[in-house]
Amino acid sequence: MKTNYKSILTWPVLIGLFFFLYLFLERTGAPSTEIDFSEFLTRVDNGEVEEVTVKGLDYTITLKEDARAAAQAQSGSKGREIQKFTTRGPAIVDSALIDRMTKGGAKLRYQSEEHESIWAQILIQGLPIIVIFVLFFIFMRQLQTGGGKAMSFGKSRARRLNEEQNKVTFADVAGIDEAKEELEEIIDFLKDPKKFQRLGGRIPKGVLLMGPPGTGKTLMARAIAGEADVPFFSISGSDFVEMFVGVGASRVRDLFEQGKKNAPCIIFIDEIDAVGRHRGAGLGGGHDEREQTLNQLLVEMDGFEANENVILVAATNRPDVLDPALLRPGRFDRRIVVPRPDVKGRLGILKVHTKQIPIVPEVDLEVIARGTPGFSGADLQNLVNEAALLAARKDKEQVDMGDFEAAKDKVLMGVERKSMIISDEQKSITAVHEAGHALVARLLPGTDPVHKVTIIPRGPALGLTQQLPTEDRYGASRDYLLKDIAILLGGRIAEEIVRGEITTGASNDIERATDLAHKMVCEWGMSEKLGPLAFGQKEEEIFLGKEISRTQNYSAETAVQIDAEVKDIVMRQYALAKELLTSHRDVLDRISQALLDYETIDSDDIDRLMKGEDLQKKKPEPPKAAEAEAQPSAEDQEQAKQKIIDALGGLVPPEPQKVPG
Repeated sequence: MKTNYKSILTWPVLIGLFFFLYLFLERTGAPSTEIDFSEFLTRVDNGEVEEVTVKGLDYTITLKEDARAAAQAQSGSKGREIQKFTTRGPAIVDSALIDRMTKGGAKLRYQSEEHESIWAQILIQGLPIIVIFVLFFIFMRQLQTGGGKAMSFGKSRARRLNEEQNKVTFADVAGIDEAKEELEEIIDFLKDPKKFQRLGGRIPKGVLLMGPPGTGKTLMARAIAGEADVPFFSISGSDFVEMFVGVGASRVRDLFEQGKKNAPCIIFIDEIDAVGRHRGAGLGGGHDEREQTLNQLLVEMDGFEANENVILVAATNRPDVLDPALLRPGRFDRRIVVPRPDVKGRLGILKVHTKQIPIVPEVDLEVIARGTPGFSGADLQNLVNEAALLAARKDKEQVDMGDFEAAKDKVLMGVERKSMIISDEQKSITAVHEAGHALVARLLPGTDPVHKVTIIPRGPALGLTQQLPTEDRYGASRDYLLKDIAILLGGRIAEEIVRGEITTGASNDIERATDLAHKMVCEWGMSEKLGPLAFGQKEEEIFLGKEISRTQNYSAETAVQIDAEVKDIVMRQYALAKELLTSHRDVLDRISQALLDYETIDSDDIDRLMKGEDLQKKKPEPPKAAEAEAQPSAEDQEQAKQKIIDALGGLVPPEPQKVPG
């Protein structure tokens, strides 16, 4: 072990400085001067002494204020005021001396002269120094090793992962096989670089993982740490940014210094968009602290001094805001897209997350995977966890298919608000509204199948019609979008047909339908009249990270045509949905009545209702029955009345009078 002599010598020097500081303060704390005993007697006779404290041979004299001022002027002392005078006299004060001091008006005090041990004097003298030293030591330790690390704020906060710390391997990652292959190649390069270098290849300097939130970018980085036999440093992009100017750049330098010392190694920066955004877009212009950090990162990745065998892996879900200099080859040589998993990927993810959960053999994970299109890896993990929690709440030993279905409904539609009190009138309106959505979706060919319809309030909605696609959809045709608009308008039309009035329940449906029609005309070029043109230019502020406005790059006449075309699309689908619901009014009534009876129906129930068959399901218990059970019995009411009589001292309270009419 290398001895740090500089650190060892520092503490004795500091202790010595504190000791001399204490002695200096002690000596200068109470100014005094020594006088002759004869001068003391003269001042006593002149009545200048106010008080005398005698301790053995030592006399401490306090002069009166006017005498003290005269003595100050006579001595010519400047800069400090003399408070006490000292002298030495006889050990035994005789009566004549006492009478002499008493006549002069001096007060006499005695202090017992007890022998103090050397250890007591050392303790009294050294205790303040010890206290100061301990406080200073604690303060320095807090600065250097505390949570804030104030004395080392320029150092990198990267954490080096060890092999035993939550080890994750590629076997724990599913659904992103292409990304795994790219990263496995980098790990192979670190393990055996000659295999690739013999053909002139060089190791990639940077790998950027891009994808939506929850797709497994950070999990992939943890798998790299578990698979690689090289040091792995992990840090977040926000850890570079600090209130002090230049700290971010200093931490970048220190991070890569650690990487060089441990090369070959991997450095992982999560959420790199925190420091990698476009330069010149911040509030501070070119002198922004974030931009200085980015400049230093660019230099370290591919600057004048090359960092060999140090691979930078970064993750972000906003690659569009990153600076172009950061994305060029030589810095991030590879950009790996981590998309949402398809059916096969979702099945693999479900198998990974259900390894530690006991499930019944009847659970078909493939059915769950097909019924969860668009779910990310994090969504599927949450689904499995919710199913396990629901099963545990019911004291089950294993998780069954019903638990997975209930968990899926909870994730997709929200938690049931069973405690919400809804009137029969509102229930009827909700049932008609949801029946309109479901029937239009069932009658139009080529739409996503209706999975479930409910009038139980979930989340912010009073009812919900859920459609689940049979396959992953990566784009939408014009016909599909038009039918989607018709389905959205089905709820409002059903209210108009059945009840003869409309409510505010369709506000979100109308908003979504109008937005779809507007995008069809202005963004996707699906208008027959206006043609394949895009109208309006997005204005995105990189610093804000989102679209803040849309420039109107077309004439006022074109704007009128756009409004007319959007209205025409919506109204044509409105007429289509109204025709379907009017011609199938009997089915609409059966579906709405079934919702009132059973509260929730699925696709099979809708098929039976369309055929005119009755549903053989158990109806939910009405809430009135539960309220009746909660009413107190007659015996309980009589006991409560007797308690009131006893409390009133035997007086019987008067019976309430009934008011006529």
